[in-house]
Amino acid sequence: MDPAIGDLTIGDVLVEGDKIQAVAPDLGAVDADVVDATGCIVLPGLIDTHRHTWQAFLRGIAADWTLGQYMTGLHLGLSGFFTAEDTYAGNFVGAVEALDSGITTLLDWSHNVNTPEHSDAAVQALADSGIRAVFAHGGGADMYQVPSDMPHDQDVRRVREEYFSSDDNLVTMAMALRGPQFATLDVTESDLALARELELPVTLHAGDGEWGRTGPIRQLATRNLLGPDITYVHCNTLGDDELRLIADSGGTASIAPDIEMQMGHGWPATGRLLAVGIRPSLSIDTCVSNGGHLWGTMRVTLATQRAIDNSEPGASDRPAVSLGSRDVLSFATIDGARVLGLEHKAGSLTPGKQADILLVRSDTLSLAPLNNPVGQLVYAAHPGLVDTILVAGEVVKRRGILVGDVAKRACQLAAEHRDALFDRAARSQRLADARVGGGWQPAPLAAGT
Repeated sequence: MDPAIGDLTIGDVLVEGDKIQAVAPDLGAVDADVVDATGCIVLPGLIDTHRHTWQAFLRGIAADWTLGQYMTGLHLGLSGFFTAEDTYAGNFVGAVEALDSGITTLLDWSHNVNTPEHSDAAVQALADSGIRAVFAHGGGADMYQVPSDMPHDQDVRRVREEYFSSDDNLVTMAMALRGPQFATLDVTESDLALARELELPVTLHAGDGEWGRTGPIRQLATRNLLGPDITYVHCNTLGDDELRLIADSGGTASIAPDIEMQMGHGWPATGRLLAVGIRPSLSIDTCVSNGGHLWGTMRVTLATQRAIDNSEPGASDRPAVSLGSRDVLSFATIDGARVLGLEHKAGSLTPGKQADILLVRSDTLSLAPLNNPVGQLVYAAHPGLVDTILVAGEVVKRRGILVGDVAKRACQLAAEHRDALFDRAARSQRLADARVGGGWQPAPLAAGT
């Protein structure tokens, strides 16, 4: 994914410490430990730019939920029962799952940090998992009463000072803001001022479903709040003029086509973003309804944009496709690194960058023989083919198995904390039923809640 080096049919990658020292067709004899990559494709680690990692052990419960039901069931429901220990478990499980699939960097959009202890647990879990991560400090469950007039939690100052005084660590920091879709414009302005005071990049949702039709980018523009430090997540229902405003301000984008189509955010904005000069990055969003690996997301991204393009009159007469496999692999690697401000560290196999490296087995029934490696990776690769993973030069997966006991521990934590969370929620409901004489029914879902 480094155009200056190109694709090597056969090659060597030399790693010293946590960095890539050299990449060449043949580096000759080197005094080093050798990882035999025969029969593998070697590529940079994948990058997920937006994941609500704390929800990992609730996987699957929202498979048939709408976006409104997700907001009600998670943010106005189960999220309030999360202890700090649950948050640790969710982040650990989600980060290990991502790592196992070949994602070496993720942005943890942590919008259920109800107390300082929740924030501490979320950060600790990311560190314990071994993944490279950006902890995006969000709000607690009570901050998602729409529209919210509650400012961002000032505990973000303590978290910044205590854990992220340096940006050289494997886990770094951002702020996850609600933006004008979910908070008042005054609150959004003060939240952005806080992020900029703390010199933290910002990630916020914009253009997801009906909330996105309120002109959130136009609202930000009226107060000159747009800037290159903001990543806009989803963008489905933003107007073309809003996408141009983002492009003109130097803003970036993160899309999650799987979730966006499944939950009703709208058609993925991939082609519309490219049309205004924004190369999007990819994200999983949440595992409560879809899988946690980017191999599937790459396929969905490509397929949906092809479908949109092919629905136009005369599409079959076009001389070439508008979106190629290499574009989508770029979204999942170097573009993801750029969106997270980590292009100097990750996203390509470039000397001087951190050694975040994948070996994907190509001598398998899924990929052999290799005729178009990039196309085959995007269309046919899956987590089961990820043989070896390095993060900052450390081998974290070898011969298809994560090093140490992290996988076993993650599975145990997932089951234990799911059971405990559901038990607390059930006991709370039984108490509520007893107080009102039983017969509880869920409240009707109101627009904008």
